[in-house]
Amino acid sequence: MPVSQNSKLDVVVIGGGQSALTVAYFLKRTGISYVLLDAESAPGGAWRHGWDSLRLFSPSAWSSIAGWPMPAVTEETPHRDDVIDYLTQYERRYGFPIIRSTRVTHVESIEGGLRVFSGDGHWDAKAVISATGTWSHPVIPAYPDQELFEGRQIHSALYVGPSGFEGKTVLVVGGGNSGAQIYAEISKVASATWVTQEAPKFLPDEVDGRVLFERATARLKAQQEGLEPQQPAGGLGDIVMVPSVRDARERGVLNAVRPFTRFTSTGVVWTSGTETKIDAVIWCTGFSPALDHLSSLGLIGHDGKVSVNENRSVGLPNLWLVGYGDWTGLASATLIGVTRTARDVVKQVQTHLAESD
Repeated sequence: MPVSQNSKLDVVVIGGGQSALTVAYFLKRTGISYVLLDAESAPGGAWRHGWDSLRLFSPSAWSSIAGWPMPAVTEETPHRDDVIDYLTQYERRYGFPIIRSTRVTHVESIEGGLRVFSGDGHWDAKAVISATGTWSHPVIPAYPDQELFEGRQIHSALYVGPSGFEGKTVLVVGGGNSGAQIYAEISKVASATWVTQEAPKFLPDEVDGRVLFERATARLKAQQEGLEPQQPAGGLGDIVMVPSVRDARERGVLNAVRPFTRFTSTGVVWTSGTETKIDAVIWCTGFSPALDHLSSLGLIGHDGKVSVNENRSVGLPNLWLVGYGDWTGLASATLIGVTRTARDVVKQVQTHLAESD
């Protein structure tokens, strides 16, 4: 049923990706009135913008959100399109009230709640849960003379595939998993160089996202019990050896160099003073929380985050944040990790609404 903009809802969820859907799953079980406002035109959230060959780190069973497991795939781990299909079916299964192509511009405090604006419309709610993720806020580091470079620069957020880079000289900058996967793919069609701040660290071949989540959970439990967490070989931020990265290793190209110092109009200059002419740079340098819609509330700190206590805004007690990183719940930016956070947040919201009545 369409959600009226005139009636006051219990909750407005800002977002339509994995975090918002998981929150909606738990809201649906409460009888609370709610709506999801999604800036995207179709299901899938940020996965709609992942590059064509993007692979998950974990099997389907360990890549699921609350209530309904992701269907198994024929290969080791799901592809991007498998995730989009799963989230699409998940929405249909539970029939969440979602209004699409609705980008929230700002939020204002009103008596007894918050007013959420998009275009000419607005929705009033007693509480708001922000779950907009990070994809729309790519981070590109600043280098001297960067504006002089006449070649192509794109962030991994806009990378689709190797088409257009064939035969080019390309730098892939960034030492995380996106950098490793994109470099592995680009190196098959271009003269590619992988640039990382430090020498990349690779996890053992048998370690996947399932193992990493178990490690993170064990670390949290140890901290809660006042114990020193054990540190197994390989860190949580190290590179997972998905098939494309293993292939690059077998081709003998899985090597990285330290950063350059500045740009020229046609390339980059290294610490040695030598210059390399390049055609393109692909920045795999991460993201920051997409919180522009909350800027009008004066809650965003210098670090680009909102101060929270168990996901609840310290400065505005009827606002919660889910899925932006560990500061909004352990592994809450992952498919498998967001369930615990979403469940806890909905319980908090229920308590808040009961106390407000």
